[in-house]
Parts: sequence; structure tokens; C-alpha cells
Amino acid sequence: MKRARLGRQAGADRLGASLYELPPGQSPWPYHAHLGNEEMLIVLRGRPHLRTTGGWRQLSEGELVSFQVGERGAHQVQNRTDEPVHILMVSEMQAPEIAIYPDSGKVGLFGRSPGSAAEGIALYVARESGVDYWEGEEPPSGGARG
Repeated sequence: MKRARLGRQAGADRLGASLYELPPGQSPWPYHAHLGNEEMLIVLRGRPHLRTTGGWRQLSEGELVSFQVGERGAHQVQNRTDEPVHILMVSEMQAPEIAIYPDSGKVGLFGRSPGSAAEGIALYVARESGVDYWEGEEPPSGGARG
């Protein structure tokens, strides 16, 4: 898979744009949703398959699809054809950001914008590994929890 980070190359701070060339059988990312950034896909060449909350469907050249913030915007792209596919992904680049991965139960926590070269936390954890709010903390005096 090839990726050109056009937003970064153009000097954008709050707008991301990546051009992907997907060989047959490839997917640029797993099924996921962003809780802080909206995205948009434009099919430039080929007929990739798109997975959303409604299932899989094949896209056409020139098709435009947006992915809203939240679980309703979950998506994955895959090239199931015999020819390379070219797609353009455009996204907000707001930080902090949280991504969820329904298939694996992971959560991605980002203190920097997605795909950014900037310093900042980027941590993937199993959703089930969450702890109680007060775990490892000293509760307030009087034992009250709030």
C-alpha cells in the first residue's frame, strides 16, 4: 500500500488529506470509528469495497462518502478487485482524539491529531482493561466518592 499525506505536504494544521493506492486484497486500516473527527472518502480509481454499520458494499469511481463522528460513522475500506484502487481520505485533524475498533475491542487514545507527526500520546488499549475511576487514587477525605 502506498500513502501520500497531502494535507501535511501542503502545510495544513487542521485538515488532513491522504491519497492511498491499495493493491488487491489490501485495506489501509481496520474497521473503526472516530469520536472527535469527521472523515470523507472519494474514490478516484477502481471499485473498492466499503464496510459501514450497514455492512459491505462496492463503491464506484467518483463516489463520495462521509463518515460522521461516533460509532454510526464506523468504516473500513478494502480492495477486493484484481486492480489497484486509488482513494482520497479527507479528515478533520482535531486533538485529542479517540478511535474505537469494534472488531478487536480496542480503543485508540491520541493526544495529537490523527496521522500527525507531532509529539503526543498515541495509545491503543483493550476496552475491557478499563479500571475504576478511583483506582490508584487517594479518595477525598471523609471517604466520599463523587
